[in-house]
Amino acid sequence: MATKKAAKKTAKKAVKKATVKKATAKKATAKKAVKKATVKKAVKKVVAKKAAKVKVKRKPNAAFMRPLTPSGPLAAIIGATPMPRTEVTSKIWAYIKKNKLQDAVNRRMINADDKLKVLFGKAQASMFELTKYVSKHLS
Repeated sequence: MATKKAAKKTAKKAVKKATVKKATAKKATAKKAVKKATVKKAVKKVVAKKAAKVKVKRKPNAAFMRPLTPSGPLAAIIGATPMPRTEVTSKIWAYIKKNKLQDAVNRRMINADDKLKVLFGKAQASMFELTKYVSKHLS
């Protein structure tokens, strides 16, 4: 009799384990489905945000776009016609590159020729100081 009881107990345990495994498997698949759905929603939101950002075009700052008249040494380099700051900077860089005035070793430094020496007040200036020197000659 003891063996029949033991057999029944192990059979019941095996049945319980099988049902528990099926239930946890169902829960796991349900959780995976929920995770996939939330991930898809999150991806859609990110894509929508990126699409919204692309649609908005940046407007230039009005202060940069206002035409200013170059004076003295700056006018000798870029011309005397009024132009925005952005264009002034572009023309100065075009002049620097055309005359190969960028330092070969340290590309951040600009070697001044005769026209730029008057503008900078020294033989060599950093590219970060360029706007400082230029702004003194714009009005």
